[in-house]
Amino acid sequence: MKTFLKILLTALVVIVLANILPGISVAGYVAAIIVAVVISLLNMFVRPLLIFFTLPATIVTFGLFIFVINACIILLADKLVDGFAVSGFFAALLFSVLLSIFRSALFSLLKEDTKTIQN
Repeated sequence: MKTFLKILLTALVVIVLANILPGISVAGYVAAIIVAVVISLLNMFVRPLLIFFTLPATIVTFGLFIFVINACIILLADKLVDGFAVSGFFAALLFSVLLSIFRSALFSLLKEDTKTIQN
């Protein structure tokens, strides 16, 4: 149930960011949910491999190369999902940064709600 809620929250953030940011478009709610699932799967399976293979670049840039990896994940999701379009690398970079910020904020609220329910 918690995973499903996280996917729905991510889809909501994708829709909001697509309406705010130029260069990002989502065809509809179903496409946003598919984008959320694809991004979650890419973060689960592809992102660790990319971090491992680019570890020297990440170390040299003091971790800032992770932003490039996140943008590549967004561009890969653009190629995999019909109805989701990203105009370029910098749009993907800004989208990934804002997506991470909003997801962190929403997921922290989700953790606080589950703590109060358990107590």
